[in-house]
Amino acid sequence: MDKLKVLVVDDEARMRKLVKDFLVKKDFEVLEAGDGRAALDSFYENPDLSLIILDVMMPVLDGWQVLREIRSESKVPVIMLTAKSQEQDELLGFELGVDEYVTKPFSPKILTARVEALLRRTSNVSADSIIEIGGIKLDKGAHIVLCDGKDVELSYKEFELLAYFMENRGLALSREKILNGVWNYDYFGDARTIDTHVKKLRSKLGTKGELIKTVWGMGYKFDV
Repeated sequence: MDKLKVLVVDDEARMRKLVKDFLVKKDFEVLEAGDGRAALDSFYENPDLSLIILDVMMPVLDGWQVLREIRSESKVPVIMLTAKSQEQDELLGFELGVDEYVTKPFSPKILTARVEALLRRTSNVSADSIIEIGGIKLDKGAHIVLCDGKDVELSYKEFELLAYFMENRGLALSREKILNGVWNYDYFGDARTIDTHVKKLRSKLGTKGELIKTVWGMGYKFDV
């Protein structure tokens, strides 16, 4: 069986080596890039990438610029590495489609564990996993959403949020539960990130956005 391929992007060679050594021990094939342009070159040259670990502060192109271009082409899982811990940076990362957000300094063992957990989650999506409720058809394998037969363009996190709502139809979900269910790890920032994503998701779904109901003082519920 071929090894899963991970791209590690960081302008610090020492950091790349540290992360690479831990991933290689777990039998991953690891590619490296030292700046944003090299990261995109490697991304386009390796369409079989399983995951990208991406630093924010880099020369040539920063991590946000790289992520925007990657997300315009692919849903490959991305773990963002940054020295910043400000809330607005985390919110921006989630909005652009980051799957995990790790602040430096970090434990390489924990990072490796997150890589493995994220790959397990993404590989467990079956190709025929389709949910249909109230005129919304969500295909998890193809990453497609149709409203009354019309295609709806969603960001990576908007898609995951809608899938989570549909899979938990009729249940009142707290913001904390949604954060843990969609982002898959404890998020210690402001839970308003959920409200931001729900607002945009409702807008993109048009009249179907009314299916996402606000549960005052708690969170949200998806129901027909």
